[in-house]
Amino acid sequence: MDHVAIMKKSWKLLPKIISGEKKIESRWYKTRCEAWGKVKARDTVYFKDSGEPVTVKAGVSKVMEFKDLDALKVREIIHRYGGKDGIGSSDLEYFCDWAKDKKYCILIFLSHPSYVTPFAVDKAGFGSARAWISIENINRIKIKNNHTKI
Repeated sequence: MDHVAIMKKSWKLLPKIISGEKKIESRWYKTRCEAWGKVKARDTVYFKDSGEPVTVKAGVSKVMEFKDLDALKVREIIHRYGGKDGIGSSDLEYFCDWAKDKKYCILIFLSHPSYVTPFAVDKAGFGSARAWISIENINRIKIKNNHTKI
């Protein structure tokens, strides 16, 4: 299965994925969302900054899912895995506070990150505010030129 992860542009995470500084992509939710139960080892995640084309991809080597979280469990996850998620040690407390009310967490362990020739995706039918898309084959939503799907 293929996935598209839409990233917060201001966090500048794509270079961290490419460099290997960010080895985990985490998703935090108040309710179960698109990625929950769908991301598996050997899948591929395509990454794009919000408003930009897809430019990076990585394989999935492992997935961990956590549910029924409380502030203490959130803190444990962030302190244990935050460094591999690209969070600097000085930002750990900020993210503990940011995620304290989340009930679900997915940790996606990344492997073999690489750049791809940039391409846009057609998010029609997935919701305009969607930050994660799971699809059997990326070519179903990949836009070539002039909004033509491949």
